[in-house]
Amino acid sequence: MSDVIVAGDIGGTKTNIGLFEVAAGQPRLLRSASFHSAEYPGLAPIVTSFLGEETNPAVKAACFGIAGPVIDNRVTAPNLAWQIDGTLMAGEVKVPQVLLINDLVATAEGIPLLAADETVLLQAGVPEPPGHEGNRVLVAAGTGLGMALLPRVGTSPGSWVPVPSEGGHADFAPRNEEEIGLLRSLRERFARVSVERVLSGPGLFNIYRFLRDIRHAPESAEVREALAGGADPAQVIGEHGLAGAAACPLCSKALEMFAAVYGAVAGNLVLTGTATNGVWLGGGIAPKILPRLSDGLFLQSFLAKGRLAPYLERVPVRVILNQRAAMLGAARRAAALV
Repeated sequence: MSDVIVAGDIGGTKTNIGLFEVAAGQPRLLRSASFHSAEYPGLAPIVTSFLGEETNPAVKAACFGIAGPVIDNRVTAPNLAWQIDGTLMAGEVKVPQVLLINDLVATAEGIPLLAADETVLLQAGVPEPPGHEGNRVLVAAGTGLGMALLPRVGTSPGSWVPVPSEGGHADFAPRNEEEIGLLRSLRERFARVSVERVLSGPGLFNIYRFLRDIRHAPESAEVREALAGGADPAQVIGEHGLAGAAACPLCSKALEMFAAVYGAVAGNLVLTGTATNGVWLGGGIAPKILPRLSDGLFLQSFLAKGRLAPYLERVPVRVILNQRAAMLGAARRAAALV
């Protein structure tokens, strides 16, 4: 009989949980469900609700990718009022082993499980000889901003080792007068401005408000009403921004600044991780704004590294379309436990 495991991707907005069976060392999804994270006091109640009438002792192990630094199998979620201890949680949900990993590590673990049509290539780069591929990196804008390094260790297939990073909380580094103005505006509201304050769902709204406050363009009545009505600001701004400047000049400009910062940050991470084998864009935002990321502006910022521009030109750039990548990666780690 196959072993059964539980895996999940824990985000500030939603939590995806899956039940898997392990066959020949690989996880196979049996069923999954999505939960609104903020509606629960912690992760254990979500897992308990998901398992429902399942015979819990039959679940051999669980692994969850969650935003934030995981230390000694414990994490305080930065975008949720949760403190999670994997060892204590194992007793609560009646699963022998519960492993917590950073959500970007989970996404990185899921990359080898992605099908060819589950990524989109923004830049082909220069192929590297098999067995001599370089390092990789991963950056994901969503409710927050996550990053991971994937250094190549050894020459065997699949020998990239995900290393968690809290680079999303590094200082925001403006590159031009517009971005300097944005930084000054954000400093009036925040004691410190991290790059996550700009490159995330809330960050897109921060950019929009800055442009609105400096009267870059008139605010669309439709957008104003949607925001006042409680709609998700990032979704509203993103959808109207993709419609173009004629539909909403403020949204279009906000999305333009967002894409430019995304490109610059991705390029910086490639340089930090010497990632000649590629950078992957994960998270929920990139697939939704793919037309804006594909029109050249993202790559223009990505390559704008002066003397290092030729280095960046060799690096493949991909967008991950499969929103279950982190859950699949967590399942891969849970499968290794059994």
